[in-house]
Amino acid sequence: MIRTMNNLNYETNNPIKLAQDLIKLPSVTPLDEGAIELLSSVLKTLGFVCHIKKFSSPNTDEVTNLYARLGDQNPNFCFAGHTDVVPSGPSESWDSDPFSGHISDGNLYGRGAADMKSAIAAFVCAVGSITELYGPPSKWEFPGSISLLITGDEEGPAINGTRKLLEWLEKKEEVISTCIVGEPTNESVLGDMVKIGRRGSLNGTLKVNGIQGHTAYPHLAQNPVHHLIYILQSLIYEPLDQGTEHFQASTFQISNIDVGNRATNVIPASAIAHFNIRFNDLHTSESIRKLLVKRITATIDEEKVDYELDIHVSGECFLTPPGTLSNILISSIEEVTGKTPTLSTTGGTSDARFIKNYCPVAEFGLVGKTMHKANENVLCSDVDALSRIYFSVIKKYFQFEDSSD
Repeated sequence: MIRTMNNLNYETNNPIKLAQDLIKLPSVTPLDEGAIELLSSVLKTLGFVCHIKKFSSPNTDEVTNLYARLGDQNPNFCFAGHTDVVPSGPSESWDSDPFSGHISDGNLYGRGAADMKSAIAAFVCAVGSITELYGPPSKWEFPGSISLLITGDEEGPAINGTRKLLEWLEKKEEVISTCIVGEPTNESVLGDMVKIGRRGSLNGTLKVNGIQGHTAYPHLAQNPVHHLIYILQSLIYEPLDQGTEHFQASTFQISNIDVGNRATNVIPASAIAHFNIRFNDLHTSESIRKLLVKRITATIDEEKVDYELDIHVSGECFLTPPGTLSNILISSIEEVTGKTPTLSTTGGTSDARFIKNYCPVAEFGLVGKTMHKANENVLCSDVDALSRIYFSVIKKYFQFEDSSD
């Protein structure tokens, strides 16, 4: 008789229960509230060696992180994720306690249900099923390791989490061979999308300095708002590019304009615009910076305009080309859901932007329609299916054969 994950004992290997237990811990960035310790205790029962690492830096909060590894040989297949969540918002916007982890009509509710405590639970239980069927890594036909890299500040500044944990691993000469990040990648239904890359993200502040004066005597002043408008027009109306094979066109979006002036008869001394650029693999953050300076200079070439441009890079664009990792994911998703996912690079940034410097990385998790919203929820059947997908991915990666009684 061929044993599959469907007929394993879920009394002690239940992703829904573990997800509920994690949701009940209000680990709003940078608070941990016991989430990492809970995961560590569960993983230790499966034989993982766990390292709880706390990192801090000047002017930032301390963050609790976890690296856990089962086995000591390569290849090292890693799952990455985060236990921190965004604030729940007004409690009256929720139909029930946002940290109750309750189930209603087949849906699991709570902050972190979609993003991404349920995915962590799904992976942990998938590993539990692997060890139940095939034993510890020392007994595998093709030895290797399984690891989890879990951070507590993905939803925050992302300074004392994944990035520092990866640096710590590098100093220990610990190698990650391949990684799946459990972010909620699916748009509508489980199995519709895998992320194989992400656009870069750059936040900018453009300040134009002028000369304050009376609106009735503009010749005695210099209006920075007018110059700012001219510059922004040049940045808005000429596209950065037309997109590439795997990426949509880069975008420039203004998020705020401020002149700090409430008087109707005063020309302000300065005007500030905040913007975000999401850029594809035609650019780097440095090439974007040079392009911005070129366009700004061209716009104000004949004017004596004083401006300041400040840029903060959230992440560079990256792509894991379709290949072994994406093929295993596609095959496993088709096996469990019957759907063939789109390989996509859309959406915002994730901690994959740090991991891509160390190994091939792809992202696949639950449906993200309700993430960061009130009444965040996922289908319990999706959590169970995701665990089976992760089980299949691990099985295919390590070339396990089906076991029989």
